[in-house]
Amino acid sequence: MKKEVVFLVFILFCNTILAQHPLRHFLQSKDVLSHHIPYGNNPIAGHYVQAKDAKIYYEVYGKGQPILVLHGGIFGSTVEMAKIIDSLSVRFQVIAVSTRGHGKSEIGTEPMTLEQRARDVRAIIDAVTQEKVMLLGFSDGGYTAYKFASIYPDLVKKVIVIGAGVLNPGLRDFNFNFDEAMALDFDFWEQQKALMPEPKRLNEVFQQITNCYNQLTIDEKVLGAIQCPVLVMAGDRDEGNSVKNVLQAALLIPNHQLAIIPNAGHPVFIANFNATWASIAPFINEK
Repeated sequence: MKKEVVFLVFILFCNTILAQHPLRHFLQSKDVLSHHIPYGNNPIAGHYVQAKDAKIYYEVYGKGQPILVLHGGIFGSTVEMAKIIDSLSVRFQVIAVSTRGHGKSEIGTEPMTLEQRARDVRAIIDAVTQEKVMLLGFSDGGYTAYKFASIYPDLVKKVIVIGAGVLNPGLRDFNFNFDEAMALDFDFWEQQKALMPEPKRLNEVFQQITNCYNQLTIDEKVLGAIQCPVLVMAGDRDEGNSVKNVLQAALLIPNHQLAIIPNAGHPVFIANFNATWASIAPFINEK
């Protein structure tokens, strides 16, 4: 069978899987109605940029001041940020990124690092706008936002980070079990593999991110270099980033604000979107 035919069959298979399993975020109810906009798989809004060794996928919504949105890592996807994108795109231009190795973005050939993710973001910003951007990142996306703002201070107007505190090797165990993760939400992983350009490398994504975070340090050197205003947010019951670690991160940022959402775990914007948005809205609207 010719390569072109094999590729066409694969695309048809992927489309069938996506039609049978509407996009939803990790561990979301299986009978949930699909979102009215297929964030992370929207050909109308989707674009690619070449970021060194990988093509990175992103979508653009709305008009106005640009805000780049970064989802969580491994278990994260653009669709988990749906309510945030909905709310932001009313008044802002939202650039929603599928980070390297997630969704429709390629993995590349080089080991994953936070500096690499920051360069990916730079490539997207250069392709979309000449304005300073705001960044909103959750978990892994939050660490990328920290790193980007510390490296490229002239490109950032404001930063919002959700669920990302100080970090150093040994502070947390990032050895994610691939087989256990697959078993937790089979349908989610089937939809994600259908989106991925190289689905057979999903296990490699787990290992690459594990290696990255087990060696990662987010401390005063990174956080103290951030010059713009930063809103640091977390749930008071965050399973991976304690309030103590999040507070320590905030205090190391020269111009910070802090919002702790009560009775919420790691994905605070899913557990309590109203309280999350009530903190974000005034921050992004401040002059």
